[in-house]
Amino acid sequence: MRLVTFRSAGGARVGVVDGDEVIDLAGAAPDLPHDMASLLAAGPDAMQTARAALTRREAPRRPLASLSLAAPVLRPPKFLAIGLNYGAHVAESGAARPEVPLFFNKQSTCVVGPFDEVQVPAASSLVDYEGELAFVIARRCRHVPATRASEVIGGYMVVNDVSVRDWQFRSPTMTMGKSFDTHGPTGPWLVTPDELGDPHGLRLRTWVNGELRQDATTDDLIFDCFAMVEHLTTAFTLEPGDVVATGTPAGVGMAMTPPRYLTAGDSVRIDIEGIGAIENSVVSEPATTPTGLDPQLATTDASTAVSSS
Repeated sequence: MRLVTFRSAGGARVGVVDGDEVIDLAGAAPDLPHDMASLLAAGPDAMQTARAALTRREAPRRPLASLSLAAPVLRPPKFLAIGLNYGAHVAESGAARPEVPLFFNKQSTCVVGPFDEVQVPAASSLVDYEGELAFVIARRCRHVPATRASEVIGGYMVVNDVSVRDWQFRSPTMTMGKSFDTHGPTGPWLVTPDELGDPHGLRLRTWVNGELRQDATTDDLIFDCFAMVEHLTTAFTLEPGDVVATGTPAGVGMAMTPPRYLTAGDSVRIDIEGIGAIENSVVSEPATTPTGLDPQLATTDASTAVSSS
């Protein structure tokens, strides 16, 4: 089953993709939760109700092509990602192969939809793409062994772990360089495990302006999806709607000679076998007045604002 979040006049809604149509669950099963994280948290019975909508001829349907798709999980409780998790990417980075998973946070405010714009921020021009497989947690869980990790995963999707490289490497946590607004495109939908099957053997490809930059399979993961769940839940609780991005393969712009970073006007398409594709246009961050500040304290000079803090 493919579960999608789409925009409507009344706000975001969840649907089930059926070919070139989307069944609106707000009409087909109005008792179900109306956001993805809550739907996952409602458990197997809720998922079965959503699946049953596929067989109902009277269920309200909308043409998929007519919808504006949002991120499947609009605001994940946690957005976790892992660095240096493909053997070939470790090699191109010149780094040592990690002995333990290298996790960091992407702030959930970076999340945008599968076809939304990605901004080159005013603070840096070193913006890079990272095509990745991500999984979404369906059950609140702690201390989950790898052998049972599949039981807590609600589905899989495509992620672009957009990275601002200078901000990433100036801090050992990487969070700042991974969390700029619009730098978390996800989608196009959530594919449930029963439809996708084994996530460890899927072809992943990334194109920039039609040029193939990344071409790998997820069997090159150093720590697979289930090992990641075990590692994370050793320390803290994972919750429904948490997103975990599983790392990027070789072919990032930073590793090219010379480096090839994204600029306004570029387009990035990421496709994962069995899931689908996201595609995002790159634009310059709009020139705006800082928000949430007393107008007398605001400055339009970003460098001055940073240095005075």
